[in-house]
Amino acid sequence: MSRLCEGRVAIVTGAGRGIGREHALSLARHGAKVVVNDLGGAVDGSGTDLSPAETVVEEIRAMGGEAVASSDNVASWEGAQNLINTAITTFGDLHAVINNAGILRDRVLANMTEEEWDAVINVHLKGTFGPSRWAVAYWREQAKAGKPVSGRIINTTSVSGIYGNPGQTNYGAAKAGIAAFSVIAALEVARYGVTVNAVGPVALTRMTEGLGPAPETDEEREMRSPHWIAPIVTWLASEESAHVTGRVFEASGQTLAVAEGWVRGPSHAPVEDPTALGPIVDEMLAAARQNSGMDGRPGSWPQQG
Repeated sequence: MSRLCEGRVAIVTGAGRGIGREHALSLARHGAKVVVNDLGGAVDGSGTDLSPAETVVEEIRAMGGEAVASSDNVASWEGAQNLINTAITTFGDLHAVINNAGILRDRVLANMTEEEWDAVINVHLKGTFGPSRWAVAYWREQAKAGKPVSGRIINTTSVSGIYGNPGQTNYGAAKAGIAAFSVIAALEVARYGVTVNAVGPVALTRMTEGLGPAPETDEEREMRSPHWIAPIVTWLASEESAHVTGRVFEASGQTLAVAEGWVRGPSHAPVEDPTALGPIVDEMLAAARQNSGMDGRPGSWPQQG
């Protein structure tokens, strides 16, 4: 098997379990040196435990790879900076940052607390911004010094964010923000030799096992395994993906797809009188594609009311 990431240095946040663990192992199998970052907390973000990250490091080393564990808090400015510095000081360079860390505090909007909102936005959105910012600063300095740069940022979005899922206004808003962040950052950093993409995974993990019906067969469980997400992330982390940036992918055991972004639909000349808008809006909506549901298909959005 050819190794896509031979000699490259990658950081994976939230890599102690689930999807992040699969990313770290796949990158290592393909020759990457990996910083395995994980606070080791519960699904809601509480507590810390470095042992999950250390266990993944041991697995990588057992297969002959190189890895180091990190417990830096990616949602903190200093933690994000230290994470990037850890990769550079340990392995001498940095080529890919996979922002995967996340928590859940699901609640319907009418009952959601400020703390539940802030915690999720902080870990997902700021936890994507911080490592990305420090990595781009490093790559910019490399580019200014005339050194070749092949940087990759791969962010974890979600179908809950790009399509919408009830009970997850905090999580979905953060994940939609990550998708937008990825598109905008891609425009900014191309000049340095850096690409930015996002992946929306669907898999059975600690975070998702209570959100739907449990798999009833081994085949269903296999189709929802997190290892289906790692191939596209590993490829995006490689030099082969240099021509792909600013895109959002969906990945699961059932599909690999490109999610198409917001587009302007049916339009009308500007209207000054609001009392005239009713039939105009109805006409535009009748001609527009319906919102997509969690399956990504227009018209399957579960509108209520």
